[in-house]
Amino acid sequence: MKIEHVALYCRDLEKTREFFQEFFGAKAGALYRNKIGFSSYFLTFDDGARLEIMHFDDLAPDTGSGRRCGFIHLALSTGSRENVDSLTGKLRSAGYQVASGPRVTGDGYYESQIIGIEGLVLELTV
Repeated sequence: MKIEHVALYCRDLEKTREFFQEFFGAKAGALYRNKIGFSSYFLTFDDGARLEIMHFDDLAPDTGSGRRCGFIHLALSTGSRENVDSLTGKLRSAGYQVASGPRVTGDGYYESQIIGIEGLVLELTV
């Protein structure tokens, strides 16, 4: 079994698409839009993993609570420590907050944690 895709809601669909294309090399499929205010893109990464980014015209506001049930961050493997360092620097230079790292965590991961587009927490790993 494999996970077919993961999905997330966003307020600005186009900026979110551009973010994943620019920094992570994602390829976007065609825009899907329906009659009830829903729109989405499927983003495909080099290894075949897919992320669906979705938008509803009437999304409820985020409560801002970092501790909640459900998915908390998106971990992306960059392939090497050098790539973690490089991408962390690129995102920092683009104005995104580096919440931690790059560092070796207590459980042995080499990672950095970025607050990306629309507050999405991204964990960059080897």
